[in-house]
Amino acid sequence: MANRPPENWRAWMAEVARDVEAGILAPECAGTAEMYPESLLRATDSALEAFEAEMRVLVEPSDEALFGVIEKVVLALNAVDADASHGGAGYCTEEREQLCEYIDRTLGEHGVDVAALAARRGINRAEITDAWRDW
Repeated sequence: MANRPPENWRAWMAEVARDVEAGILAPECAGTAEMYPESLLRATDSALEAFEAEMRVLVEPSDEALFGVIEKVVLALNAVDADASHGGAGYCTEEREQLCEYIDRTLGEHGVDVAALAARRGINRAEITDAWRDW
């Protein structure tokens, strides 16, 4: 199963903390806690867990069903990104790319030919989230 992006973000924060502790990185250069507050990580995990659960129960889904699940996770992630309770933290370019890649990989792990799915919609594989994505 693909690693959820928050796992990557937590690992990066731990690496930065180790670098600060070892004196490799100055503490003032380690703003990772502000980039990835726990509330953002938990909310992102929750949205992705729901996406995974929906994918597990689909059996021979139609394109419409698949795009419905994609839409639902993207809208959930939009809500996470816009949530002011995260202290202004949200998804930037790297996080966006990781989230889109995760959605793509998760679809593939559940037997979806993502390139073909996108082609049937007349879009590129990288555009499967674009219709709903605000982040």
